[in-house]
Amino acid sequence: MQTTIEKSAGMGAVLLDGVTTFRVWAPNADKVYVTGDFNNWQETDFALEAEENGYWAGASADAQEGDEYKYIIHNGEQKLFRNDPYAFEMTNSNGNSIIRSLGFDWDDEAFEIADWNKLVIYELHVGTFNRKDPDRVGTFEDVIEKLPYLQELGINCIELLPVAEFAGGISWGYNPAQPFAVETDYGGPDGFAKLVNEAHQHGIAVIMDVVYNHFGPSDVDLWQFDGWSANEKGGIYFYNDHRSTTPWGDTRPDYGRPEVRQYLRDNALMWIEKYHCDGLRMDATSYIRYEGGGLGADTAIDEGNQMMRDINQELQAKYPKVLTIAEDLKGDEFVTNGIAYGGIGYGAQWDMHFVHPVREVLQNTSDDGRDLQKIVDALEHTYSGNVFKRVVYTESHDEVANGKARVPEEIQPGDAESEFAKRRAILGMVLTLTAPGIPMLFQGQEFIEDEYFQDTEALDWDKHDRHQGIAQLLGDIIRLRTGALEGANGLNGQHLQIIHFNTETKVLAYKRGGAEEEQVLVILNFRNQDYTDYGIGIDANKNWKLRINADWKGYDEALSDLEVRDLVKEERETDGKPFTGVFNIPSYGALIYTVSETEG
Repeated sequence: MQTTIEKSAGMGAVLLDGVTTFRVWAPNADKVYVTGDFNNWQETDFALEAEENGYWAGASADAQEGDEYKYIIHNGEQKLFRNDPYAFEMTNSNGNSIIRSLGFDWDDEAFEIADWNKLVIYELHVGTFNRKDPDRVGTFEDVIEKLPYLQELGINCIELLPVAEFAGGISWGYNPAQPFAVETDYGGPDGFAKLVNEAHQHGIAVIMDVVYNHFGPSDVDLWQFDGWSANEKGGIYFYNDHRSTTPWGDTRPDYGRPEVRQYLRDNALMWIEKYHCDGLRMDATSYIRYEGGGLGADTAIDEGNQMMRDINQELQAKYPKVLTIAEDLKGDEFVTNGIAYGGIGYGAQWDMHFVHPVREVLQNTSDDGRDLQKIVDALEHTYSGNVFKRVVYTESHDEVANGKARVPEEIQPGDAESEFAKRRAILGMVLTLTAPGIPMLFQGQEFIEDEYFQDTEALDWDKHDRHQGIAQLLGDIIRLRTGALEGANGLNGQHLQIIHFNTETKVLAYKRGGAEEEQVLVILNFRNQDYTDYGIGIDANKNWKLRINADWKGYDEALSDLEVRDLVKEERETDGKPFTGVFNIPSYGALIYTVSETEG
């Protein structure tokens, strides 16, 4: 039974007071119908009315929650069965749309994402993170099962690879077929809402990875949606000229159309408002900014910049705690500069100036060839005048695939659990968790997961049983980093000082924290040589207490049994300082000190 159209219902199938209003954008359609369970899939008994600017709408008291449906779009001789671009749920990626209201029972009202300077992000892929059955992918329920583990590890934020409905059941997720629907094989809308709610109960924020640089390219009903296209391209949702081309197909959205910009804006708001996500990580933003992703003499897409700026501006105004992260990887401050200063306004961006040089140094087979200046440069790099405008990491889904592997595997191919591989991988993780920036780990990194990331291979939790001591080490550092352990809030500040940098011994020391903060001293040895009674310059008014020896045998039997102690302060000049701090450090060792007391 058709009824009065609710003008304020918005896009898609919106159920209010027992009536479902359908609204769809199809500017080249001659007629539009809705067919579904509620009308026995009749093709012509529910016609939508033409509205302004190519929109069509209609309302039915028969269409209810859970009903499957499709639009039938007539364009000349064409009769096109299309899924709702705004469908919140699908039977599968090329199945039917399902009417969903996304009304969930939440009890996370008191939760807030940690301040960005105290975040530790853990990137995970739902399908492989806790996959227990080789015949099915992992689900949101499987991730929920591991939330106590992540909480104990100290993680306060998870970043999920995309969960929007994609073709098939196995994927990284960067091939969205229905951007508003949650992947059915993972557990659909209810499963995802439960994961977010449960994560918040465990003190863990959720950042959602979204893909706005391309769609599909397969199972995409948006392609030639209303029957119109030019140059055999994608029609109303896509560029129909050379700008359509991306590395993933001719499916770049047309950011010049206000309806497409609105579509992506609505999607971003959905994850925050309907699913209570705490942030968004936007994939490959350089391909929104540039036709060729910013390579060489490239052409800017100004309307893509404007689309991202508009989304960030609205989120900042409505939800100032929400964190948006750009995976831009061009090292451009424009991405994180404030909107008032002409930038796009992202809260942070993945930092190519950290991950690439750090991995290069860790993977170098020659100690003499290990260039510590690259580590110093990686530590000191910043964006937009704020060290927390960058996300620092040595492993991500991209960095451990596409011809690259996990750090310990790259260090010693085929023997990632060897002593050298573990110790240098630990160096990288200590560096990540103590460097200025927002640190990020990739699933399994904390227990030396090896080889490379595949969406068909489950994370090997047997390795955790073998290397739970290394996970304990990471947990100890994370708790210092987040403030769960006291005495190290300098790690949450802007201050960094390189206090020792020896290109011969390959020993590097840096201090985090300013004069009013709880300062932290980090000492790293990038050479396969133990040092005893090694000295670095320190201030006279501080005593440094050892908090973490990353090479303690209690963490792993393959680590060092060299005695490590608090810094011994001697009144002799080193590094231009009047006092010298003397210590022992194992080969490829990492030591973290905090101030034990202050003398006059």
